[in-house]
Amino acid sequence: MAPFRHVAQLASVLLVVGAALGPVPAGSATRGSGADAERTAPMTARPQDSRELAGRRIVLSYPGPTPPPETLDAIREGRAAGVILFGENVTSPEQLAEAISRLKRAAAEAPHPRPLLLMTDQEGGRVRRLPGAPELSARRTGTAPDPVTAAVQSGTGAAGTLAGAGLNVNLAPVLDVYDTPDNFIDHFERSYGQDPTRVGELGSAFLAAQQSQGVAATAKHFPGLGAAARDENTDARPVTLPVPLDQLRTRAEAPYRAAIAAGVRLVMASWAVYPALDPDRPAGFSPTVIQGELRDRLGFRGVTITDALEADALTPYGPTGPRAVAAAVAGMDLILCSARDPQQGEDATTALAAALDSGALDREAFTRAVARVDALRAGLG
Repeated sequence: MAPFRHVAQLASVLLVVGAALGPVPAGSATRGSGADAERTAPMTARPQDSRELAGRRIVLSYPGPTPPPETLDAIREGRAAGVILFGENVTSPEQLAEAISRLKRAAAEAPHPRPLLLMTDQEGGRVRRLPGAPELSARRTGTAPDPVTAAVQSGTGAAGTLAGAGLNVNLAPVLDVYDTPDNFIDHFERSYGQDPTRVGELGSAFLAAQQSQGVAATAKHFPGLGAAARDENTDARPVTLPVPLDQLRTRAEAPYRAAIAAGVRLVMASWAVYPALDPDRPAGFSPTVIQGELRDRLGFRGVTITDALEADALTPYGPTGPRAVAAAVAGMDLILCSARDPQQGEDATTALAAALDSGALDREAFTRAVARVDALRAGLG
């Protein structure tokens, strides 16, 4: 991996966020944005609006059961698109209801109120942040006597659990097609199977059932973690997956075609490096992967979201600020600040705003990304 190959092209970003990030194409994040987004996005904004614009691309997190003042203040000031919740944020249904109420009240007090994206990982099986459905893991769904019915029931159950708690986005389903039994994605039973057609069918059944109940779904981890070995966890270290291009497109990416056709609202990118597509950058930092593959080749028009910005796979790319800017350069709409540290969201917002004001990030492309996020928020309100 050579994350700093393009230093010479990044003098402006170096001045803004203090690190080399990769090339900054003027039209980044504009392709495949859709006519509706273009009609709703403001084409210019005053420099003093940059922090609000930046914040509208940030998903916050916080420690413990009670939203802290810093998180509530950011939401009241319109500098947050949403909040991700984890098990540590939930102690009882009553406590969670009060926390969600506080978050929503803060959003209602913003200068231009918009519904918050309130999200969690409710995949099923071992990966559930809230008690309740779906009980079946993806693996058990794939091996059920009637897998499609099981997937529909899981999606419906996930929607019921999240909506009942006041949440409106699920970071599921996983569409990774695993290669080797008991590898990274299969060990935790997070894959529907080894057949890309079946994975696409079951993932689409899950997401369609869930979204029919008003909870947006997220297909992950594009272009796929199914080839990752047991110890290749991007949360813990950099991962490179040398999968041939034809295998990536015919196997790993195939379920995304089905999910996009089924209307999936969000796609999360992987932090692994795929040399067949981009030898230098993780997928979530790569315009080639996000703009070229996901937007242009597969035709996705929804909202892109990063995986955890604090992942150790990103250690070579500097702290929070440079990571946030690199993700925006690649075409990621939402930046997932999930370290349960309010300062992480503040650092990401500050870096994005500075890069926007300096011209390191194209303002027209930036506002189109904000428009996609705003449209998702409005649709879930």
